[in-house]
Amino acid sequence: MDTKKVWFVTGASKGLGLTLVKKLLAEGYQVAATSRTLGSLQKEVGTSANFLPLEVEITDEKSVNDAIAKTLETFGCIDVVVNNAGYGQLGTLEELSDNESRENFDTNVFGMLNVIRSVMPHFRGKKSGHIINISSIAGFLGAFPGWGIYNATKFAVAGLTEAFSAEAKSLGVKATIVYPGYFKTNFLLKGSLHFAQHQIADYKEARELDRMHLEDIPGNQPGDPEKAALAFIQVAESENPPLHFFMGSDSYGMAKQKLEILQKELELTETLSLSTDFAR
Repeated sequence: MDTKKVWFVTGASKGLGLTLVKKLLAEGYQVAATSRTLGSLQKEVGTSANFLPLEVEITDEKSVNDAIAKTLETFGCIDVVVNNAGYGQLGTLEELSDNESRENFDTNVFGMLNVIRSVMPHFRGKKSGHIINISSIAGFLGAFPGWGIYNATKFAVAGLTEAFSAEAKSLGVKATIVYPGYFKTNFLLKGSLHFAQHQIADYKEARELDRMHLEDIPGNQPGDPEKAALAFIQVAESENPPLHFFMGSDSYGMAKQKLEILQKELELTETLSLSTDFAR
């Protein structure tokens, strides 16, 4: 009897999402995958009885609801959801307009919430399911000049996933936050990142990091997307999957470094922290 899980993956026409979908299909899983354009999915993945390409606007609740309903109609169930849809918005906090900032939150955070709200009645009904939300190492370590809004969206992904994990535990639903580092995908190629419409030259650190992400880092990322896809599958097949998964040697290293900094600051401020309680 085939017991392979049914996957629902958003943002699957490029990057880690596309690599994951291809690996899942090669391993015999049934996969529903979303993109803003159906043609891009069909071109990249092809056709298969196990593959359901879906044209979805992730920020449109009806579009997401229709995609979940179509997946259930086609495959009968959903077991694993990967909220991967999102984009990088660069620009310092002063530079970015309210509209630029809100659009990034609409896609990276509220789009993910649309998927969670839509699939949860199904997961609650069958008392099982696994939601994997893609954050970023920038959702744990925020010290990247010019990435503040993007960081904030990814911190939000982590925070709400922690809460969701506690909310859904008794329902039999699992949750994992994935914090990828740099993987050799097209995420950093021109067109995949959004830059501030009105840049301010005074922000030298941000401009240098912009340059590095356009010129130095692409092609030199340490992460292998194929190995990342295998890691996703291993996490989903685990009986007790981690809530936090730092993916890639760079992500793992930066997370360890931040934890060490936090530990030192906790120790340095312990007396002052404890001094603010009512006297006993």
